[in-house]
Amino acid sequence: MANYTIRLLPSLAVGIVVFIIFWIIARLVRNFVRKLARNRKDARNVGLVFGRLAQGAIVILGLLIALTVVFPSFQPADLLATLGIGGVAIGFAFRDVLQNFLAGILILLTEPFELDDQIVFKDYEGTVERIQTRATTIRTYDGRRVVIPNAELFTNSVTVNTAYEKRRLQYDFGIGYGDSISKAKEVILETLRREDGILKDPAPEVLVVDLAASTINLRVRWWIDPPRRADVMASMDQILEVVCVELVKAGIDLPFPTQQILFHDQTEETDGDRTRQREGWPAQQDNPKAMPLSRAMLYLAKSQNDQGEPE
Repeated sequence: MANYTIRLLPSLAVGIVVFIIFWIIARLVRNFVRKLARNRKDARNVGLVFGRLAQGAIVILGLLIALTVVFPSFQPADLLATLGIGGVAIGFAFRDVLQNFLAGILILLTEPFELDDQIVFKDYEGTVERIQTRATTIRTYDGRRVVIPNAELFTNSVTVNTAYEKRRLQYDFGIGYGDSISKAKEVILETLRREDGILKDPAPEVLVVDLAASTINLRVRWWIDPPRRADVMASMDQILEVVCVELVKAGIDLPFPTQQILFHDQTEETDGDRTRQREGWPAQQDNPKAMPLSRAMLYLAKSQNDQGEPE
């Protein structure tokens, strides 16, 4: 065994050198493909896919050649046959890995989102940092990293906030029932037209969306560009502040919810007297004073007995 190992050392050294050369070539090819696609935004993900596939194919080819150099009797066809026999077992054992790999390839090819896009997936929202063949990494707005398996991204709904150049924002303002709706709309629209960062086309608009318990709700909608998270937060802060100030300056009320609770004692003599106790109906002076609840039940029972009806 020692003699065989000594005789094998030159071939082993040559095989290692061959594998290293192929590994270096694979890295160079991957970087070259990525560089070609980097300048074109629509082909950037495709460059990632083909770069990784080319790197993997070259590394596998270098491994087979290195094994052939070290072991002259080794035949690549034998290895492929062995892999074919155990392919079913390997497929079951690495089912999730293969599923994520295929989903990653499809994501990179179909491009539902790209690098630096801001997406929302279930409870996570952030900026796409990296799209790998196994998982996609996003950076949340509070500085955390989330790694999401590609199979989940490919089979579930994903919201891409930066898919288009423009984005519409909206907020509901409640005015009092005694205020003029047309005046409130005019004040809000004039305020939006004066503010920077609000697009003129599409134009901002104000719509009546609800007659609530305490307010008339006006929905204010406007468009911004670009639609990134920082721009959204800045625009919301700007518009809410100036619109609130202008509405108050114009004498338009911004009421808060109110609730009225009435209490009465069922044992009082005034119970049921609509001229003295109001419970949501208007008071009328000609209504007779109602009798207490206990006396009314006794009167009803006596009337039914007089008519021959069972108690």
